[in-house]
Amino acid sequence: MLSETELNKAIKALTDGQVIAYPTEAVFGVGCDPDNQQAIALLLALKQREKSKGLILIAADYQQLLPYVDDSALSAEQRERMLQSWPGPVTWVLPARAGLTDWLTGQFDTIAVRVSDHPLVQQLCRAYGKPLTSTSANLSGLPACRSAAEVRAQLDGQLPLVLDAATGGRLNPSEIRDIRTGHIFRAG
Repeated sequence: MLSETELNKAIKALTDGQVIAYPTEAVFGVGCDPDNQQAIALLLALKQREKSKGLILIAADYQQLLPYVDDSALSAEQRERMLQSWPGPVTWVLPARAGLTDWLTGQFDTIAVRVSDHPLVQQLCRAYGKPLTSTSANLSGLPACRSAAEVRAQLDGQLPLVLDAATGGRLNPSEIRDIRTGHIFRAG
C-alpha cells in the first residue's frame, strides 16, 4: 500500500496529465488518466506504441469502467462470467461505449478492461476515482519490467513517478479474453 504522501504524489501526477509507473499482478504498468488525450499521447510516445493498438483500462471495480464500456451489449451470462473472474488478472475485451475516443480503443470498437486484485492498483484507482490506462512498463519490443529498478533502467528517467512496490508475483501478464467470442488473445 502507498503512504499518504506517495498516494498524493501519484494523484497529483495523474491530475497534471503525467504518466506514472506502478506494479500490477505480474509486471509494472505505465498509466495515465484515460480522459486526458494529451496524457495518452505522452504515454504512447514514451512507449513508442502505435495509437491503433488501443489501451487497457485498469480499475478498482466494475462501476469505474461503466463510462467506457457498453454494458447493455453484454448478455447476463457474459456479465456473470466476467464478474466472476474479478478482481483478478483477467482482462476482458468488451464493446466500447458509443463515441469513446480512439485514443483508448485504437482501431477497434471494443475496449480492454480489468478489475485488478493488486492492493496498490485498488488503492490508486479508488483514490483517483476512476480507472487508469495500463500498458506494460517497457519500450515496445523489450521485455516488460518486473521491478521499479527495471522501469527506471529501461525508461531512463522519462517518468515523473515510479511507485516502488512489489508486483502481485504472477509469472505471466494478465490473460486477455474477448467477451463476445471467448477468444483468448493472450494466455495468462
